[in-house]
Amino acid sequence: MSDHHTYKKVELVGSSTSSIEDAINNALAEAAKSIKHMEWFEVTETRGHIQDGKAAHFQVTLKVGFRIASS
Repeated sequence: MSDHHTYKKVELVGSSTSSIEDAINNALAEAAKSIKHMEWFEVTETRGHIQDGKAAHFQVTLKVGFRIASS
């Protein structure tokens, strides 16, 4: 084990018809299927679709940080 960690960031876009939180969790759940050692995220953008004067669809852009396995 080294005395430091090295990280990489990827950008994801998650969506949901129910909430921003669900959009975040949907993106993280899909990413977790192929990305190991995810440790943090930051929301960089929030968007939505309006239908009949109401928010009908939420979309968030996330930057997700994960640790390089050998570091």
